[in-house]
Amino acid sequence: MKQVFNRFWWLILLFILGVGGLFWYGNKKQKQMILSPKTEWVYIDKPLEKYSFPELKKRVFNGSEIELGKILQENNSYVSRIFFYKVEDRKISGQINIPKTKKPVKGYPVVVMIRGYVDREIYEIGTGTKNGAGYFSGNGFITLAPDFLGYGESDMPPNNSLEERFMRPMQVMELIASVKNLKEADENRIAMWGHSNGGQIGLSVLEISGKKIPTSLWAPVSKPFPYSILYFTDEFDDRGRALRKVVAGFEALYEADEYSIENYYDWIKAPIQIHQGTADDAVPVEWSEELNRKLKELGKSVKLFVYSGADHNMRNGWDEAVARDLKFFKK
Repeated sequence: MKQVFNRFWWLILLFILGVGGLFWYGNKKQKQMILSPKTEWVYIDKPLEKYSFPELKKRVFNGSEIELGKILQENNSYVSRIFFYKVEDRKISGQINIPKTKKPVKGYPVVVMIRGYVDREIYEIGTGTKNGAGYFSGNGFITLAPDFLGYGESDMPPNNSLEERFMRPMQVMELIASVKNLKEADENRIAMWGHSNGGQIGLSVLEISGKKIPTSLWAPVSKPFPYSILYFTDEFDDRGRALRKVVAGFEALYEADEYSIENYYDWIKAPIQIHQGTADDAVPVEWSEELNRKLKELGKSVKLFVYSGADHNMRNGWDEAVARDLKFFKK
């Protein structure tokens, strides 16, 4: 009986030691995992986060002084000059056309003109906007066409291709906010015109600002980011290999959807006209048809005009398109 009793307690003792040993080992292993460098918090800097649409929407654009420079051209209807303004202490140049007609009491109405993509090596002030600007200013509108950072006589942009792109809507919004400092202009009568990639920038401005700026879009690039830039990489010497690496690195850190116009159409409050040629070899007509449909589904004020045989620069439709825009802006 005594041997049975002793054996019983030995079994209890072994059980306790076994359970205790397992607990000690598990606890030790857990502490090793906690102390492992793999579990330490690592701070990752995201300098491009401030350009996401939600972050830009929080930003206040106060504008800057608009400095008028040398005369570029002059005729009986208007005078063209170079102008300068600032964004984050960076100087941006552009072309301003000022009508020669009698100035209205509150100043001339304004059209902010946003060009599409142009190679920096061949760019000159007014490229991509001067024809339309001449038409509008000849009909009583001041036109403001920014060159963007890195173009014309502007300062250089940051050394990051995506940041340079993300900054452009901000540059336009700062220009719109600066109109109040232009004594010839009526700050309460501002319209916007955008072509190709400029159309995408224009849509971004309408979304982020929420302003009711009447806007005309000519063959706008309206696909979501980053597809909107990867689509055109077949024109690059490396077929877009370098850009794909940049985009892949970006998407590893950021939510690409927060930089894409397609996700913020519901923020738009402005009336829009879209002009699209059927012979456009840069922006497919289907893109503009889809943009028109999506905006209408959201109850936005939008009208699409399709021009048979017109190309990306609206040849075979230009006269009709600018006449429609003039009537639209005068409203």
